[in-house]
Amino acid sequence: MRTFRARRAIAATAVALAALLGAGGWAADTQTAVTGPPPGSAAWTADTASGLRPPDPATATPAQVAAFFAGLTPAQQDALAARHPLVVGNLDGAPVRLRYRANTLALTAERDRELARATDPALTPQDHQAARTRAERYRTLLDGGRQILAFDPRGRGQVAEVYGNLAAARRSAVIVPGSDIDLLSFDRAGDPYGSPAGMARALYGATDGQSAVIAWAGYTTPVGLGPDAVTEDLARAGATRLTRLLDGLAVSTRPQAPPTVFCHSYGSVVCGLARPNPAQASGLVVLGSPGMGVDSAADLDPRVPLWATTRNGSDWIGDVPNVRLFGLGHGADPTDPGFGARPLPATGSHGHSGYFTPDTASLAAYAAIALGRG
Repeated sequence: MRTFRARRAIAATAVALAALLGAGGWAADTQTAVTGPPPGSAAWTADTASGLRPPDPATATPAQVAAFFAGLTPAQQDALAARHPLVVGNLDGAPVRLRYRANTLALTAERDRELARATDPALTPQDHQAARTRAERYRTLLDGGRQILAFDPRGRGQVAEVYGNLAAARRSAVIVPGSDIDLLSFDRAGDPYGSPAGMARALYGATDGQSAVIAWAGYTTPVGLGPDAVTEDLARAGATRLTRLLDGLAVSTRPQAPPTVFCHSYGSVVCGLARPNPAQASGLVVLGSPGMGVDSAADLDPRVPLWATTRNGSDWIGDVPNVRLFGLGHGADPTDPGFGARPLPATGSHGHSGYFTPDTASLAAYAAIALGRG
């Protein structure tokens, strides 16, 4: 019997991989997770002009970062942000308004650098086009007073944006996206409710602005449906970064409660592996989930409520068997009643990324939960 079960599990894994291949095609390339301290950290730690030694971004906790900035005057804080924008803008625990300022400076510098690359005769036409594309992306992030909480140009680029007043809002929420999200796809005009920025805008509007919402593209996501999408390496790296974000919000903002975390697709694996506690999150909501990297809700912190959105009939993720074997797959289906999550409706939604579309039952439920009415 044991041999039979093992063979059945192996067969199920093969079926899962086949389903993934059929759903979107195999992406042969794998991604290297962006980890570690932000660019410029060495110069930051050596800067003692304020009379204090700055916390090492590689080892300091968000609470230690917050304590350091609390010992500085506003002028000293602004001076550090001007000298080290990429560090200050990505330091979880730093004052939110200072991170906005630092990231404006960092985006401006990176835009100017890419514009220079776009006319560099030593580069190829392909390099010129890539530089123009990035420069335009940076320009759009600088337009209209956008509140950029994090910006890292390394790799495919990472970014986080805040909708609403994070310092004054009584409630807050974080959107954790799935595959194919990076600096360039963070806010796709052709998919208004399928990108993290679009999801955040929709949720912010559905709460009538009563909940601040963070669109967080702060980890290296899989590209396509390939090796990275069916394994957890990128999710583990993302879980570490998500944990730091949540710890940073706990010491740099003063909401009525910790944020509700909404986890889409592969992002639900990130959330499952992060296992937030009540000081970090008021609740977890998964949608379009392939699994959370755990066997059941009992493997998560029981003090943090978990909701799972019923899949709509056109969400292809429902065709992927929920298995976890030999490092492949993401485990049990959170929408299965036996998993232990609270169910949420999805009436009116369509496709894998349509759950935040206005006038859907899912978005109405998300707004209620984000406002603490779950």
